[in-house]
Amino acid sequence: MADKIKLTKAGKEELEKELRYLIDEAREEVKRQLAEARAQGDLSENADYDAARNRQAEVEGRIKEIEDILSNSELISDEKSSKKKGDKVALGSTVTIRFLETGKEEKYMIVGTVESDPFSNKISNACPLGEALIGKAVGEVVDVKAKKNYKVEVVKIGA
Repeated sequence: MADKIKLTKAGKEELEKELRYLIDEAREEVKRQLAEARAQGDLSENADYDAARNRQAEVEGRIKEIEDILSNSELISDEKSSKKKGDKVALGSTVTIRFLETGKEEKYMIVGTVESDPFSNKISNACPLGEALIGKAVGEVVDVKAKKNYKVEVVKIGA
């Protein structure tokens, strides 16, 4: 059996919200678009009908994807999400690191792959940096194996 997909409480809520939107609103909008396109007559050369069918496939595919994620997910416990200073970095931890080459500090939240959003400083536990940080404590220097290896120091664990 495949490993469970790790989700934070917020990540699960976001997926459930998207699922509700897709089922309650997007699916109904697609039905309306299909009905309007059918009313135009000949479907063989109807671009509106083709576009509505493509949108229907996208919506239904995403619904199935979210349902699969939710049915095969494991919630990261609040205990892991609220790590106290001095503990080790774990899935759900917020960690501040210092890049040794530049001295720049950044704060990241370690999340499962489904929730990963580097632009919001949410990094996956499977990416090189996230993988290297798991299990480390404040003060530890970590070698990150990436295309260009680099070192970071764990400055703080927690908000």
